Amino acid sequence: MSEGSRRGRWVVALLVAAAATAGSTVPAWFRASGTSALTGGVEVAVPGGQAAPGVLAAAVVLLAAAAAVGLVGRLARWVVVAVVAAAGVVVLVSVVGVLRDPEPVATVAVAAVTGVTELAGPVAATPWPWVACALGLLDLLAGLGLARASARWGASSRRHEPTTSAATAEVDDDRSAWDALTRGDDPTAG
Repeated sequence: MSEGSRRGRWVVALLVAAAATAGSTVPAWFRASGTSALTGGVEVAVPGGQAAPGVLAAAVVLLAAAAAVGLVGRLARWVVVAVVAAAGVVVLVSVVGVLRDPEPVATVAVAAVTGVTELAGPVAATPWPWVACALGLLDLLAGLGLARASARWGASSRRHEPTTSAATAEVDDDRSAWDALTRGDDPTAG
């Protein structure tokens, strides 16, 4: 298998990780109930994006890492590895934090619907925070796997690295010509 196809597989893997991580924030993570004088009892679903916004932010970081892994050189690749692993940690910390105490996010959601900041009962968790937690662990493991795989890759192509080009040489020639004119020399004279 060529190095390009190995990099391509990692790009696809990180794109899938980003999509799955972002997708886990769409369904309801918690259900809570509240009451108000106008509406009576109301059941409120708290989506993952509202409960743990750090998870969606980590998904965006994974998306950027997927684009970067195929383009960057040897040194910057280690930065991408660290970013992927850090995204996994952010997902885990965000999910565990909200699982430990879901009442504040549920209270905000209930207050937005009812106008009352008191819950009418306990907050019930759905399976989705646990799915997001598992995805965060997989994101972290992807960072470690990328570190291992990319250690065997060669340097990236020079296509995306700064080089001295003909345009730079042409600018230098123009500067030299102006400098010669300033000194009183004729740059066109052979």
